Amino acid sequence: MIPWSSEPSADEAGTPFLMAYSLGDGRDGPEAGQQAMRTALESMGLSVGDRLFDLEKDAGINATLLVEGGSAVLNLPFLKVQCPVPDEWQAAARQRGQVYLICSVRPWPEAVPGQPVDEAQLRTFVSDEEMLAESAHVLMPVRRIQG
Repeated sequence: MIPWSSEPSADEAGTPFLMAYSLGDGRDGPEAGQQAMRTALESMGLSVGDRLFDLEKDAGINATLLVEGGSAVLNLPFLKVQCPVPDEWQAAARQRGQVYLICSVRPWPEAVPGQPVDEAQLRTFVSDEEMLAESAHVLMPVRRIQG
């Protein structure tokens, strides 16, 4: 999973994005991984490429996002992952109350967890129209630990 945000304006914070993706390094190869990701997304009620789901309005989709302490924790039926997020990303997520999640069916083997991804690599991958068409798009409400 990788976080980034759009540029903020004078009036509001930028849009916080998260992308979940496979490395395509499963034992059965990248094609099997793509099919497995598509099947997992569809089994939880999401479709690939044809609409933007809003979990504030679209009931019955089991997915949560906790943003707290400099981390984002995404829980899907088939994936539980945590990643560090920059302060500006966390502030934007809190201000907007939601994060735009992209679940890519296409593997991204260059984006190895724990290793830096430069801005040009990220921009190239997330602006690819085929990748976007082969992804589930979800507005995730931001949850916080109640204290």
